[in-house]
Amino acid sequence: MADESRSLRSTYLEAEQKRSALERSFDSTSSAFQDSLLSAIQLYEQCVSIADQISLFSPNESLEDIGTAELQYLLLNYRIAELILRINGRESRKANLHRAQKSYERYLKQLDNYDMLAKDDAALLEQYRESPNTFSTAATNDAAARRDTKIRRYKEEKALKQKLEYMQHNPAVIQNDEAAARELQLTNIAYCTHQTFASLESIGQELHILSMAPTSPPPDVSRQTSDSRERGGRDAADGYSERLDYGSHLSAGMRGPLLDKSGKPLRPFTLTAGGQSKRQEFQNGVFRPDHSLPTMSIDEYLEEERRRGGMIDGGGPQSEVKPQVDEDDLDAADRETMKAREWDEYVEANPKGSGNTLNRG
Repeated sequence: MADESRSLRSTYLEAEQKRSALERSFDSTSSAFQDSLLSAIQLYEQCVSIADQISLFSPNESLEDIGTAELQYLLLNYRIAELILRINGRESRKANLHRAQKSYERYLKQLDNYDMLAKDDAALLEQYRESPNTFSTAATNDAAARRDTKIRRYKEEKALKQKLEYMQHNPAVIQNDEAAARELQLTNIAYCTHQTFASLESIGQELHILSMAPTSPPPDVSRQTSDSRERGGRDAADGYSERLDYGSHLSAGMRGPLLDKSGKPLRPFTLTAGGQSKRQEFQNGVFRPDHSLPTMSIDEYLEEERRRGGMIDGGGPQSEVKPQVDEDDLDAADRETMKAREWDEYVEANPKGSGNTLNRG
């Protein structure tokens, strides 16, 4: 058992070294990075296998029964899931997401067996088990409550990260203090648990998006179809083509004379500027303004509107000037007199307020 324990320790140290090297690398798409990533995953999986063989963790034990040096092995499944999510490959992305999801579940189950989950994390685990596909760390329809929950979890995660960084950058604090070393391991596990629930939420969202994505055809079939259209410009089966610039498509019905003997057009045609070639027409339009230029002056426009009846003369201060009646024009004077009499008779017959019949008692 001592040999197996040493083997577990050496394998774990090698896996941690590879993981640290991967975190310092920025070229995650290179083949060397991916090979090192797969190698690190394989080492962590060997650690899990060795831990199961020696029964390192048992559901009959409690947290106090686990030694401080063995607490780090509780993160094996978490490290595996964390690295699996960094594997490139669109074709295998969905399978890798499910694989990482299972590793996260095993990690949380192991913590739950030892009652290591905080009260909020235990509640989140129950929510995840009820609906893993729609899991959210802020499962509520109230936007304000969702915002408060996310802020609270962010602050908790930030506090754990600061505490972890302080203890890691001050090794003298935990050098000769077993309680401080144990607290460091437990703080690291709590921080990784926060990251786990956030990753499970992200995995569920990505799986939902991938489930709605159309299935891609086999690469050889799409290549053959594309080559056929590129060679012939149309479908070899029925001669149909989606290209608008295909020669036979544009020239269909465009052959023969333009006009018949009586001058009736036989096919569509385009009128061009008289005396100018198409090249000259394009050349003249190169340096023209982007906006449409006016075709008439303001005075011409007003005159056209007045001719069409779109403008009404009169109004303004000029309309208040009453025309003077020529006293020598007896007919005009009589018309003004009759108009004034009719108005007086109308005012006498319709006194002010006579039309208001609603408020009378």
